[in-house]
Amino acid sequence: MRALFLETLHPESTDILTAAGITVENRGGALDEDELIAALSGVQLLGIRSKTQITERVLAACPDLIAIGAFSVGTNQIDLDAAAKRGVVVFNAPFSNTRSVVEMAVSEMISLTRRLPEHNRQMHAGVWSKSANGAHEIRGRTLGIVGYGNIGSQLSVIAEALGMNVIFFDGVEKLALGNATKMPSLESLLNEADIVTAHLDGRPGNSGFFGREQFAAMKPGGLFLNLSRGFIVDIDALTDALESGHIAGAAIDVYPVEPKAKGDSFSSPLRDMPNVILTPHIGGSTEEGQRNIGIFVATRLRDYVFNGSTSLSANLPQLSLDRAQGSHRIVHLHENIPGVLAEVNRQFAVHGVNIDGQMLATTGELGYVVTDVSDGIPEDATEALSSMHATVRLRVLS
Repeated sequence: MRALFLETLHPESTDILTAAGITVENRGGALDEDELIAALSGVQLLGIRSKTQITERVLAACPDLIAIGAFSVGTNQIDLDAAAKRGVVVFNAPFSNTRSVVEMAVSEMISLTRRLPEHNRQMHAGVWSKSANGAHEIRGRTLGIVGYGNIGSQLSVIAEALGMNVIFFDGVEKLALGNATKMPSLESLLNEADIVTAHLDGRPGNSGFFGREQFAAMKPGGLFLNLSRGFIVDIDALTDALESGHIAGAAIDVYPVEPKAKGDSFSSPLRDMPNVILTPHIGGSTEEGQRNIGIFVATRLRDYVFNGSTSLSANLPQLSLDRAQGSHRIVHLHENIPGVLAEVNRQFAVHGVNIDGQMLATTGELGYVVTDVSDGIPEDATEALSSMHATVRLRVLS
């Protein structure tokens, strides 16, 4: 079993797989389609962060691949449907670096409200400009959170503890934490918030979520933060709003187009603006956050390889079944159509295989059944299961 890890993953992720007997190759930076296809020859497991794009073409050209670990919160860099249809499970880490992103958002809110970026630039230029003009406390100010998921809701709690009034908007019904108030519309939030922070997911429908209309709806002198996805913001519209003074400052960590590797050049109309904090997609990049992600995703990959567990996967039915010592396990991913489980068990019976334990989970177009047997499974039985019309992928775990 071989694994390829790209984009400089935390070393503990490698340690977890190598301790299980899996050979891991580590490479820094992302790969394009052709490079990735060549590198995945004979590789069963792939680990990436946010830069490497896993397209249907890549999946079609790499039949050995059985699992992908997205060592990140999002999975929009992966064609999840195409992976599922080819029996490739995808795991990500939706919770592991949440705290890191939240703390960065808090630090940027304070920095912008106190005008620290401008003071820092002046001091480095040798200018002493001590002044309270335009500097405020965040206590008592209203924070508008757009996207009340794992990050947005945790930020809500911490902001309230700092004395802020918290309002939020989410397209899905969410339970308000503490004294936070859900707003009936995005416009109502933008009209009321002193600081607007975006924490949206990577679904295509969120593209261009913040444009000229939304920035115009913000309070004059408001602040804007984006630590979620680069494509949700019209950068030119934000630049115009900053240049006009309607928006007093911004902190941007993600961009519509980002360099592929560390050290590559970066260009943006926001560069050299004194009231803007620019960071290179590091919201979740703390040593603690990356370690947590590395452990979480690598553990999911290991458990899938040896136990067939799809628990917390992003694209397959989620199933985890305790395994008796000495048993043999057969995992069968199939099209979710009537009669598949009955046919699977008929094949077991025809070939004299006695079932010790079995569990089925289905979601959408796919079904996943895990079967434990004590005496092994004959080769002709696995061939019969593999040749079933509905079979997507069959694995026998000894």
